[in-house]
Amino acid sequence: MANYLHTMIRVTDPEATVAFFNLIGLEEVRRVDSEKGRFTLIFLACPGEEGVAEVELTYNWPGEDGGHETYDGGRNFGHLAYRVDNIYDTCARLAAAGVTINRPPRDGHMAFVRSPDGISVELLQDGALDPAEPWASMENTGEW
Repeated sequence: MANYLHTMIRVTDPEATVAFFNLIGLEEVRRVDSEKGRFTLIFLACPGEEGVAEVELTYNWPGEDGGHETYDGGRNFGHLAYRVDNIYDTCARLAAAGVTINRPPRDGHMAFVRSPDGISVELLQDGALDPAEPWASMENTGEW
């Protein structure tokens, strides 16, 4: 028997990534700094999902030269998916914060955005909403 614990994604700007996931509705549930390993782990979950379905953000601290790795395309990672109460409100909140809506919720059901590190995040409406503007006529932007 196995139990799902979390999905780990590597990030280059932990605070920007936490702020991004806060806009979707996730909250930080714990943070672990490892001086010896030179990394920080930040666990996020939707309210009530702590310890059940979490996202682990792994931030590898900059090296001696002050630089750090970059992670192109999510390192072959597919996407995270979250059910939201109102996809239009969620997308409007993300857009107001400067997040590109790569695949707008034209159908009132599904949208895709990317985290600050390029991780694809699928947003799915709980139920379905009628198509509405400005979303219904928006074109896709970039990759999702």
